[in-house]
Amino acid sequence: MNYFQIKILLLSFIATVVFGMCAIPILKKLKIGQIEREEGPQSHLSKQGTPTMGGIILAASIAILIVFVFLTYANDDQLDLAKKLIPLAIMSLGFGLIGFIDDIKKLIFKNTKGLKPAYKMIGLLTIAVFYVIYLIKVINLGTDTYIPILKVYLNLPIWIYIPFAIFVILGTTNAVNLTDGVDGLCPTVSAIIITCLTVIGIIYDVKEVVVFGTIVIGSCLGFLLFNMHPAKVFMGDTGSLLLGGVIVALALYLKMPLILIVIAIIPVLETLSVIMQVVYFQKTGNRIFKMAPLHHHFELSGWGENKVVSVFSIITLVACIVGLFII
Repeated sequence: MNYFQIKILLLSFIATVVFGMCAIPILKKLKIGQIEREEGPQSHLSKQGTPTMGGIILAASIAILIVFVFLTYANDDQLDLAKKLIPLAIMSLGFGLIGFIDDIKKLIFKNTKGLKPAYKMIGLLTIAVFYVIYLIKVINLGTDTYIPILKVYLNLPIWIYIPFAIFVILGTTNAVNLTDGVDGLCPTVSAIIITCLTVIGIIYDVKEVVVFGTIVIGSCLGFLLFNMHPAKVFMGDTGSLLLGGVIVALALYLKMPLILIVIAIIPVLETLSVIMQVVYFQKTGNRIFKMAPLHHHFELSGWGENKVVSVFSIITLVACIVGLFII
């Protein structure tokens, strides 16, 4: 990481802290507070009313830094590199926008259902299709997909690659969204995963991935100052969908969507816990876990929120180290 990357990491961190200090009082004043599910952990009921939709802090910081970096590179005759940041930004901020609309819907109607699943899926699907086609047709990234461990590229037919990539996008963003539910968990786990993908970008000299990843890492670290237990603000779907978009956008850009099975092991397990719980309950009427997603199971087993975040983060860190060894 060179001087400029360190600079934008610090600027991103500072911008997020400043935006957070400004936004949280406004969210409180507007009474944009968390609505806890009645069927959720009883310990979470005390969080009722805590400012939410804090993902706008992340989105604002990332957007400002993208503009700053774009103008900097454009002035340094690196316009091609600057332009390559645009699809990554549109993908991530676009998913954040869908989450923002979902959050607004929840807050207006004071319920936890939010945007209708069909409308939400249409929005996410539209952005996903745009991004995949842009990668293939506009910047000619191709359909090569890296196979970890084997360390070879598999050239998929386009009619297989497009639905596969869209499935990965929707699956990843949903998985990261499910990971949000404990103070500090989603931004911490996401920051570690994004750091891993940024390191891969450094290894393969993919500068736009390095720059964009660095911006988001700084933003996550800044946001954690407000989101650590006890959280002063929650990110809402605005933040979790944005971070999910960042992770999958970087992985596809690197041609390494399959590495997410390893480095994003916590979001994967969170998703599997929900699927297993639903399927098992429908078949037997009983539950495998005390509550799904997985982090709630451990909460109800006596783990404090800080312990859940610590253990899940360590697991993610180890998984990312393994991921770097198998690429």
